[in-house]
Amino acid sequence: MSLRLAAASEKWPIAGTFTISRGAKTEARVVVATVTDGTHTGRGECVPYARYGESVDSVLAAIEAMAPALAAGCDRAALQESMPAGAARNAIDCALVDLAAKRAGVPAHALFGLPAPQPLVTAYTISLGAPDAMADAAAAAAARPLLKVKLGGGPQDPERIAAVRRAVPGATLIVDANEGWTEADLAANLAACAAAGVQLVEQPLPAADDAALARVPHPVPVCADESVHGGDTLARLRDRYDAVNIKLDKTGGLTEALVVAAAARALGFEIMVGCMVSTSLAIAPAVLLAQGAGFVDLDGPLLLVGDRPHGLVFDGSVLHPATPLLWG
Repeated sequence: MSLRLAAASEKWPIAGTFTISRGAKTEARVVVATVTDGTHTGRGECVPYARYGESVDSVLAAIEAMAPALAAGCDRAALQESMPAGAARNAIDCALVDLAAKRAGVPAHALFGLPAPQPLVTAYTISLGAPDAMADAAAAAAARPLLKVKLGGGPQDPERIAAVRRAVPGATLIVDANEGWTEADLAANLAACAAAGVQLVEQPLPAADDAALARVPHPVPVCADESVHGGDTLARLRDRYDAVNIKLDKTGGLTEALVVAAAARALGFEIMVGCMVSTSLAIAPAVLLAQGAGFVDLDGPLLLVGDRPHGLVFDGSVLHPATPLLWG
């Protein structure tokens, strides 16, 4: 049966301001792909990311350009060969998974031969700011067991992480520098993170300039984010990183993300599953990927003013899998 593909952009206000080393934003801009056979409809959400050369307009155009192929019978397997990895393919891939689940009358995990997903504890993000402001934000989130602290803001980073640790002495902390450190400050910043009991540091150096990670000792495990995309990027990272952050928008969908995760585990990497700031529709497929991950960072909907209908249920930081009313 011929499939019809459509795409639309949406804006979702963020609660306050989300700030990382590359800048701040007050809204999440997402793109939703919809695939229908006339009886059943599947949806997938992605977040275009300028860091990877994407925009809302370019992602919309890339999705819409695939409409003739889907009408002619392009399936998920063919999709992986027909589009490059990225946000646009992610939206279509997840929409096709959703559609297949609804057509078959089975949950999405069954399509991949996976066990039923279980609730997960997700990290909650503390935005980059002045040390006192970050400490206050952490204290306000003290009931959450896992906090992800945004750093990468220059010489105050050791003071920032120390202030956060004083504010939440019992929380598990991970740090995301978003490529904001340099080789000159790498050792000192890693030492400050180790002193604060940080469990993981994400992407301390720019992806194009991360060779120093093979030379500088890691007192805290270091995780690749911007440096890792598809499975073909894994092997060259083995001497630089201890873990990899797999995101659906980078791999181009759940189908490829599961393959990348298996390959990463085979190479000895710890797995982190992350997200962009998005609604529950983008997070729902990632919950399947995150089963068994060492670190889960799927707090996108928690950072918004509101979520879409039938959104994921969060019990504090405990994330419950989606119902078919949302996805899958």
